[in-house]
Amino acid sequence: MAQPLLQARIDIDASPEAVWALVSDLSLMPKWSPQCKLMKAFGPLRPGTRTVNVNRRNYLFWPTSSRITEVVPERKLAFRVNENNTVWSYELEPTATGTRLTESRHAENGVKPVSNLLVNTMMGGVPNFELELVDGMNASLSRIKAAAES
Repeated sequence: MAQPLLQARIDIDASPEAVWALVSDLSLMPKWSPQCKLMKAFGPLRPGTRTVNVNRRNYLFWPTSSRITEVVPERKLAFRVNENNTVWSYELEPTATGTRLTESRHAENGVKPVSNLLVNTMMGGVPNFELELVDGMNASLSRIKAAAES
């Protein structure tokens, strides 16, 4: 059974403006995410903008598409993946020493059955894949932190 919410967070010693510059540049997503190999936006960063994405796990590659659902500069960026109905988001919160960055994957209406079938068949099952996604979130946040603090 897919979890409705997967999440990771990290504190970064950099301003929300500096962190926003990194997470809001979708072309940088492959630099942060171990699974994302391409994220190409077709238009400016605003709700409704579509993206085409390529993901990779070992020798398996798969395309997805998404639509930006929320943009609040220096606060939140979110997009819905069309193939599985999940919403990925980055939320920034100012702290005394910089920024708390939270990455989430919401599946409040569940993941599409075809997506779960493919994950169960090709990727070792939903629970394992979701653990891998959280590990990937933690890796992404660590990479964003290193870039923002350098």
